[in-house]
Amino acid sequence: MAVDIVMGLLAASALISVIATVLAVQARDLLKAVIFSALQSVAYTLMYFMLMAPDIVLVYAAVAVGIYPLILILLIKKVGRYEV
Repeated sequence: MAVDIVMGLLAASALISVIATVLAVQARDLLKAVIFSALQSVAYTLMYFMLMAPDIVLVYAAVAVGIYPLILILLIKKVGRYEV
């Protein structure tokens, strides 16, 4: 029973990450692309958590959900929000 729940949550997280990736690639607004990329990272973090890898979760969450989007947002402020 618990294995079925974990597998279902893994499948849902994988689907969310694929959808977020497609939306990030198609977005003309760079800020939206960064938000979708962060959503993809959250989905990956949930997958690592369900696969019982707490050390990877702590590092990946800090870097992929926190630091990386922050740096990209600061760069977007410099170059402009919309892609030409």
